[in-house]
Amino acid sequence: MKKLVILGGGESGVGTALLGKKQGYEVFVSDNGKLKNKYKDVLEHNEIEWEENGHTVPRLLKADLVMKSPGIPDHVSVIRQLKEAGIPVISEIEFASRYTDATLIGITGSNGKTTTTMLTYHLLKSAGLHVGMAGNIGDSFAAMVASQDYDYYVLEISSFQLDGIIDFRPHIAVITNISPDHLDRYENDYSKYIASKFRITMNQNDDDWLIYDADNEEITTWLASHKTRAGLLPFSLMRKPDEGAYIENQTMTIKINNDTNTMTTESLTLEGKHNQKNAMAASAVAQLLKIRKSTIRESMQSFQGVEHRLEKVLKIKDVQYINDSKATNVNATYYALDSMKAPTVWIVGGVDKGNDYLALMPLVREKVKAVVCLGVDNRKLVEAFGNVVDVLVETTDMEEAVKIARKVADKGDTVLLSPACASFDLFENYEDRGRKFKEAVRNL
Repeated sequence: MKKLVILGGGESGVGTALLGKKQGYEVFVSDNGKLKNKYKDVLEHNEIEWEENGHTVPRLLKADLVMKSPGIPDHVSVIRQLKEAGIPVISEIEFASRYTDATLIGITGSNGKTTTTMLTYHLLKSAGLHVGMAGNIGDSFAAMVASQDYDYYVLEISSFQLDGIIDFRPHIAVITNISPDHLDRYENDYSKYIASKFRITMNQNDDDWLIYDADNEEITTWLASHKTRAGLLPFSLMRKPDEGAYIENQTMTIKINNDTNTMTTESLTLEGKHNQKNAMAASAVAQLLKIRKSTIRESMQSFQGVEHRLEKVLKIKDVQYINDSKATNVNATYYALDSMKAPTVWIVGGVDKGNDYLALMPLVREKVKAVVCLGVDNRKLVEAFGNVVDVLVETTDMEEAVKIARKVADKGDTVLLSPACASFDLFENYEDRGRKFKEAVRNL
């Protein structure tokens, strides 16, 4: 019996354990930290062995195959030992894709991938397709394949998950955009991060498709000097590709193989230019899968958006509060500030991943009246914006941050939480940060 070792007992780890057991592996789950009770219960119920608070390395080195959770960096000693022993270390999406014949739609990018994934899933489900949504979002891909294999999967895929693929091949790949993020995991080498994103297309062939943002310099530069066998479908706000998607005079046009679909951008429920791009990408996927044009248009109008991504919370005394906690990098915050129509009180800060705030300067000058820094270490923010705005306040408490914002905001203003940073200094994750923001707003 082949031995499967799983490093990390979270969502992807436990999902892989279930699928591994179903496929006849001897499964062992090993976590350096503490397992959540809900995951322990699943493992116990399925009679899968596990350990927590450290790895029994000699046992791990007997594995035939190792699945590594995306949060574990490649440079940690246990991974180095496994690789030196010649044991393949793969990601969950690689493992799960070996046991399904479903059509795979893989979506990656520095920003916009969650919205594009949810929007694509919404379009496919509305069309009556038997479709699952998994990967970096929600449920484990492996658990879905184990329990209720679908005909189609829409997968949100991070660069960390792509680093662990060998044969994974999506029929349709989407790269929403590429901007500096997670550089701490790529030796601060931007080109390594870009190459990681493009692994999504490395196994594609002539029958497959790559949908991408043609306005993104990193993407177009890479495509100009590297080959992919997939058919290319660009989307753009700046030009009109012969094949692909574009917007002109508030009309979105998607042209694929002489088949054209148009719809008005005014009918989109999502605001902002970045969401127009997400809509073009998702519509192109739907059109490739021969979904009826009327269904695509109707689904675009009924999509509700993503929690923690430019989510309107409440209007209090004519001040709009917006939760954009999912903006964990500068590029995401750029889109958020760009879509602001009113004077903005901006709550920003957290764990800086090597951020360069210079790109935000023109938008801050134009739209931001006050900055509330919410983080343990705000030095870079204070240096960047201290002389640009009239008011800059530092705090380490969400409730206090929201109260300060309320004091500074006037009628007609917007209070925007768009941190441009990771959340781990003060919160469990960006969801926890977003929920605490919404709670503080409701308590005003």
